[in-house]
Amino acid sequence: MHSDRKAVMPLRLAAYGALAFLHLPVLLIFIYAFSADGNSYQFPPSGLTTHWFEVALTRTEAWDSLWLSVKVAAYATLIALVLGAMAAGAIARGRFPGKDGVTFLFTLPISLPGIVMGISLLSAIRMADLEPGILTLVVAHATFCLVVVYNNVVARLRRLAPSQIEASLDLGADPFQTIRHVVLPHMATALLAGGMLAFALSFDEIIVTTFAAGNDKTLPIWFLGELFRPRERPVTSVFAVIVMVVTALPILLSYYLTREGEEIGGQGK
Repeated sequence: MHSDRKAVMPLRLAAYGALAFLHLPVLLIFIYAFSADGNSYQFPPSGLTTHWFEVALTRTEAWDSLWLSVKVAAYATLIALVLGAMAAGAIARGRFPGKDGVTFLFTLPISLPGIVMGISLLSAIRMADLEPGILTLVVAHATFCLVVVYNNVVARLRRLAPSQIEASLDLGADPFQTIRHVVLPHMATALLAGGMLAFALSFDEIIVTTFAAGNDKTLPIWFLGELFRPRERPVTSVFAVIVMVVTALPILLSYYLTREGEEIGGQGK
Protein backbone atom coordinates (compact mmCIF):
# COMPACT_ATOMS: atom_id res chain seq x y z
CA MET A 1 0.00 0.00 0.00
CA HIS A 2 2.81 2.39 0.93
CA SER A 3 4.62 1.70 -2.37
CA ASP A 4 1.40 2.37 -4.31
CA ARG A 5 1.13 5.79 -2.70
CA LYS A 6 4.71 6.56 -3.65
CA ALA A 7 3.99 5.57 -7.25
CA VAL A 8 0.90 7.77 -7.41
CA MET A 9 2.54 10.82 -5.80
CA PRO A 10 4.51 11.97 -8.91
CA LEU A 11 1.34 11.80 -11.01
CA ARG A 12 -0.57 13.76 -8.40
CA LEU A 13 2.14 16.42 -8.24
CA ALA A 14 2.16 16.64 -12.04
CA ALA A 15 -1.61 17.10 -12.04
CA TYR A 16 -1.40 19.86 -9.43
CA GLY A 17 1.39 21.52 -11.40
CA ALA A 18 -0.70 21.48 -14.58
CA LEU A 19 -3.67 22.99 -12.75
CA ALA A 20 -1.47 25.72 -11.30
CA PHE A 21 0.01 26.45 -14.75
CA LEU A 22 -3.50 26.85 -16.19
CA HIS A 23 -5.14 28.81 -13.39
CA LEU A 24 -2.44 31.05 -11.90
CA PRO A 25 -2.69 33.50 -14.86
CA VAL A 26 -6.44 33.74 -14.19
CA LEU A 27 -5.73 34.54 -10.54
CA LEU A 28 -3.30 37.27 -11.65
CA ILE A 29 -6.04 38.90 -13.72
CA PHE A 30 -8.22 39.13 -10.61
CA ILE A 31 -5.34 40.69 -8.68
CA TYR A 32 -4.54 43.24 -11.40
CA ALA A 33 -8.20 44.31 -11.47
CA PHE A 34 -7.61 45.67 -7.96
CA SER A 35 -4.09 46.99 -8.62
CA ALA A 36 -3.42 50.58 -7.51
CA ASP A 37 -0.77 51.00 -10.22
CA GLY A 38 -2.53 51.62 -13.51
CA ASN A 39 0.49 51.72 -15.82
CA SER A 40 2.31 48.45 -15.16
CA TYR A 41 1.79 44.78 -14.47
CA GLN A 42 4.29 44.59 -11.61
CA PHE A 43 3.88 41.80 -9.09
CA PRO A 44 3.08 42.06 -6.31
CA PRO A 45 1.02 45.24 -6.89
CA SER A 46 2.07 48.35 -5.02
CA GLY A 47 -1.42 48.50 -3.51
CA LEU A 48 -5.02 47.43 -3.92
CA THR A 49 -8.01 49.57 -4.81
CA THR A 50 -11.53 49.36 -6.21
CA HIS A 51 -10.99 52.55 -8.25
CA TRP A 52 -10.78 50.71 -11.54
CA PHE A 53 -14.23 49.21 -11.10
CA GLU A 54 -15.57 52.77 -10.84
CA VAL A 55 -13.63 53.75 -13.96
CA ALA A 56 -14.99 50.70 -15.80
CA LEU A 57 -18.54 51.89 -15.14
CA THR A 58 -17.84 55.04 -17.18
CA ARG A 59 -16.35 53.26 -20.22
CA THR A 60 -19.42 53.36 -22.45
CA GLU A 61 -17.62 51.88 -25.47
CA ALA A 62 -16.70 48.81 -23.43
CA TRP A 63 -20.26 48.36 -22.17
CA ASP A 64 -21.59 48.78 -25.72
CA SER A 65 -19.18 46.05 -26.85
CA LEU A 66 -20.28 43.87 -23.94
CA TRP A 67 -23.95 44.32 -24.84
CA LEU A 68 -23.20 43.55 -28.51
CA SER A 69 -21.43 40.33 -27.50
CA VAL A 70 -24.42 39.32 -25.36
CA LYS A 71 -26.87 39.99 -28.21
CA VAL A 72 -24.82 38.14 -30.80
CA ALA A 73 -24.33 35.18 -28.47
CA ALA A 74 -28.05 35.07 -27.62
CA TYR A 75 -29.18 35.14 -31.27
CA ALA A 76 -26.54 32.64 -32.37
CA THR A 77 -27.48 30.30 -29.53
CA LEU A 78 -31.18 30.50 -30.40
CA ILE A 79 -30.48 29.63 -34.04
CA ALA A 80 -28.16 26.83 -32.97
CA LEU A 81 -30.77 25.37 -30.59
CA VAL A 82 -33.42 25.16 -33.30
CA LEU A 83 -31.24 23.91 -36.15
CA GLY A 84 -29.02 21.75 -33.95
CA ALA A 85 -31.97 19.96 -32.37
CA MET A 86 -33.61 19.33 -35.74
CA ALA A 87 -30.35 18.06 -37.24
CA ALA A 88 -29.71 15.82 -34.23
CA GLY A 89 -33.18 14.31 -34.56
CA ALA A 90 -32.63 13.58 -38.24
CA ILE A 91 -29.19 12.05 -37.71
CA ALA A 92 -30.08 10.04 -34.61
CA ARG A 93 -33.27 8.49 -35.99
CA GLY A 94 -33.13 8.91 -39.75
CA ARG A 95 -31.73 6.53 -42.35
CA PHE A 96 -30.77 8.07 -45.68
CA PRO A 97 -27.92 7.91 -48.23
CA GLY A 98 -24.90 10.00 -47.30
CA LYS A 99 -25.70 10.08 -43.60
CA ASP A 100 -22.05 9.72 -42.58
CA GLY A 101 -21.04 12.57 -44.87
CA VAL A 102 -23.74 14.84 -43.44
CA THR A 103 -22.61 13.98 -39.91
CA PHE A 104 -19.04 14.92 -40.84
CA LEU A 105 -20.18 18.25 -42.32
CA PHE A 106 -22.03 19.14 -39.12
CA THR A 107 -18.94 18.69 -36.98
CA LEU A 108 -16.55 20.30 -39.47
CA PRO A 109 -16.99 23.99 -38.45
CA ILE A 110 -15.67 23.41 -34.93
CA SER A 111 -12.86 21.14 -36.15
CA LEU A 112 -11.32 23.59 -38.61
CA PRO A 113 -8.88 26.27 -37.41
CA GLY A 114 -10.61 29.55 -36.66
CA ILE A 115 -8.59 31.41 -39.28
CA VAL A 116 -9.82 29.02 -41.99
CA MET A 117 -13.43 29.40 -40.86
CA GLY A 118 -13.06 33.19 -40.77
CA ILE A 119 -11.65 33.43 -44.30
CA SER A 120 -14.30 31.04 -45.64
CA LEU A 121 -17.13 32.97 -44.02
CA LEU A 122 -15.78 36.31 -45.24
CA SER A 123 -15.57 34.92 -48.79
CA ALA A 124 -19.18 33.73 -48.53
CA ILE A 125 -20.26 37.13 -47.20
CA ARG A 126 -18.60 38.89 -50.12
CA MET A 127 -20.09 36.46 -52.64
CA ALA A 128 -23.55 37.15 -51.19
CA ASP A 129 -22.86 40.90 -51.62
CA LEU A 130 -23.39 41.55 -47.90
CA GLU A 131 -21.63 44.01 -45.66
CA PRO A 132 -20.09 42.49 -42.52
CA GLY A 133 -22.15 43.46 -39.49
CA ILE A 134 -24.37 42.08 -36.77
CA LEU A 135 -26.29 39.81 -39.17
CA THR A 136 -23.16 38.21 -40.60
CA LEU A 137 -21.69 37.99 -37.11
CA VAL A 138 -24.71 36.07 -35.81
CA VAL A 139 -24.63 33.68 -38.76
CA ALA A 140 -20.88 33.14 -38.36
CA HIS A 141 -21.22 32.34 -34.66
CA ALA A 142 -24.22 30.10 -35.27
CA THR A 143 -22.08 27.85 -37.49
CA PHE A 144 -19.94 26.61 -34.61
CA CYS A 145 -22.61 27.03 -31.90
CA LEU A 146 -24.78 24.63 -33.90
CA VAL A 147 -22.09 21.94 -33.60
CA VAL A 148 -22.07 22.20 -29.80
CA VAL A 149 -25.85 21.86 -29.54
CA TYR A 150 -25.90 19.07 -32.13
CA ASN A 151 -23.27 17.01 -30.32
CA ASN A 152 -25.10 17.26 -26.99
CA VAL A 153 -28.54 16.48 -28.37
CA VAL A 154 -27.55 13.67 -30.74
CA ALA A 155 -25.75 11.88 -27.92
CA ARG A 156 -28.86 12.11 -25.76
CA LEU A 157 -31.23 10.98 -28.51
CA ARG A 158 -29.10 7.90 -29.19
CA ARG A 159 -29.83 6.82 -25.63
CA LEU A 160 -33.58 7.17 -26.13
CA ALA A 161 -35.04 3.71 -26.65
CA PRO A 162 -37.10 3.49 -29.87
CA SER A 163 -39.63 1.45 -27.92
CA GLN A 164 -40.62 4.55 -25.95
CA ILE A 165 -41.55 6.42 -29.12
CA GLU A 166 -43.33 3.36 -30.51
CA ALA A 167 -45.25 2.91 -27.27
CA SER A 168 -46.39 6.54 -27.37
CA LEU A 169 -47.63 6.17 -30.94
CA ASP A 170 -49.31 2.83 -30.17
CA LEU A 171 -51.19 4.42 -27.26
CA GLY A 172 -52.78 6.97 -29.56
CA ALA A 173 -50.44 9.95 -29.40
CA ASP A 174 -49.78 11.77 -32.65
CA PRO A 175 -46.18 12.65 -33.67
CA PHE A 176 -46.37 16.16 -32.17
CA GLN A 177 -47.64 14.83 -28.84
CA THR A 178 -44.87 12.23 -28.85
CA ILE A 179 -42.24 14.90 -29.46
CA ARG A 180 -43.70 17.11 -26.74
CA HIS A 181 -44.23 14.51 -24.02
CA VAL A 182 -41.53 11.91 -24.78
CA VAL A 183 -38.71 13.30 -26.88
CA LEU A 184 -38.40 16.86 -25.55
CA PRO A 185 -38.35 15.90 -21.84
CA HIS A 186 -35.62 13.38 -22.62
CA MET A 187 -33.42 15.91 -24.44
CA ALA A 188 -34.28 18.98 -22.32
CA THR A 189 -31.10 19.04 -20.23
CA ALA A 190 -28.99 18.32 -23.32
CA LEU A 191 -30.55 21.34 -25.04
CA LEU A 192 -29.99 23.50 -21.99
CA ALA A 193 -26.40 22.36 -21.55
CA GLY A 194 -25.61 22.73 -25.25
CA GLY A 195 -27.25 26.16 -25.35
CA MET A 196 -25.29 27.48 -22.39
CA LEU A 197 -22.01 26.13 -23.73
CA ALA A 198 -22.77 27.62 -27.15
CA PHE A 199 -23.49 31.00 -25.54
CA ALA A 200 -20.17 30.90 -23.69
CA LEU A 201 -18.24 29.98 -26.85
CA SER A 202 -19.90 32.73 -28.88
CA PHE A 203 -19.47 35.35 -26.18
CA ASP A 204 -15.67 35.21 -26.12
CA GLU A 205 -14.92 34.16 -29.72
CA ILE A 206 -12.47 36.48 -31.49
CA ILE A 207 -10.89 34.84 -34.58
CA VAL A 208 -14.06 34.30 -36.63
CA THR A 209 -15.46 37.54 -35.21
CA THR A 210 -12.55 39.53 -36.64
CA PHE A 211 -13.51 38.48 -40.17
CA ALA A 212 -17.31 38.72 -39.85
CA ALA A 213 -17.85 41.76 -37.61
CA GLY A 214 -17.01 44.59 -39.99
CA ASN A 215 -17.01 47.87 -38.08
CA ASP A 216 -18.90 46.40 -35.13
CA LYS A 217 -16.76 45.79 -32.07
CA THR A 218 -17.56 42.93 -29.72
CA LEU A 219 -15.98 42.75 -26.28
CA PRO A 220 -13.12 40.40 -27.31
CA ILE A 221 -12.20 42.81 -30.16
CA TRP A 222 -12.32 45.70 -27.68
CA PHE A 223 -9.95 43.72 -25.46
CA LEU A 224 -7.55 43.23 -28.34
CA GLY A 225 -7.44 46.95 -29.02
CA GLU A 226 -6.97 47.89 -25.37
CA LEU A 227 -4.02 45.54 -24.89
CA PHE A 228 -1.84 47.87 -26.97
CA ARG A 229 -2.78 50.94 -24.95
CA PRO A 230 -0.92 51.50 -21.68
CA ARG A 231 -3.62 53.81 -20.35
CA GLU A 232 -5.75 52.37 -17.51
CA ARG A 233 -4.61 48.79 -17.99
CA PRO A 234 -6.48 47.48 -14.92
CA VAL A 235 -9.77 48.42 -16.63
CA THR A 236 -9.18 45.60 -19.10
CA SER A 237 -8.64 43.27 -16.15
CA VAL A 238 -11.96 44.40 -14.65
CA PHE A 239 -13.80 43.52 -17.84
CA ALA A 240 -11.82 40.28 -18.10
CA VAL A 241 -13.19 39.35 -14.67
CA ILE A 242 -16.70 40.09 -15.93
CA VAL A 243 -16.14 37.93 -19.01
CA MET A 244 -14.80 35.04 -16.92
CA VAL A 245 -17.86 35.13 -14.68
CA VAL A 246 -20.28 35.39 -17.62
CA THR A 247 -18.67 32.48 -19.48
CA ALA A 248 -17.72 30.28 -16.53
CA LEU A 249 -21.21 30.03 -15.07
CA PRO A 250 -22.82 28.58 -18.24
CA ILE A 251 -19.94 26.13 -18.68
CA LEU A 252 -20.21 24.91 -15.08
CA LEU A 253 -23.99 24.58 -15.34
CA SER A 254 -23.57 22.76 -18.65
CA TYR A 255 -21.17 20.31 -17.01
CA TYR A 256 -23.49 19.51 -14.13
CA LEU A 257 -26.58 19.25 -16.32
CA THR A 258 -24.82 16.93 -18.75
CA ARG A 259 -23.53 14.76 -15.91
CA GLU A 260 -27.01 14.50 -14.44
CA GLY A 261 -28.43 13.67 -17.87
CA GLU A 262 -25.97 10.82 -18.28
CA GLU A 263 -27.11 9.31 -14.99
CA ILE A 264 -30.73 9.62 -15.97
CA GLY A 265 -30.04 8.17 -19.40
CA GLY A 266 -28.29 5.22 -17.83
CA GLN A 267 -31.37 4.51 -15.75
CA GLY A 268 -33.50 4.36 -18.87
CA LYS A 269 -35.89 7.11 -17.76
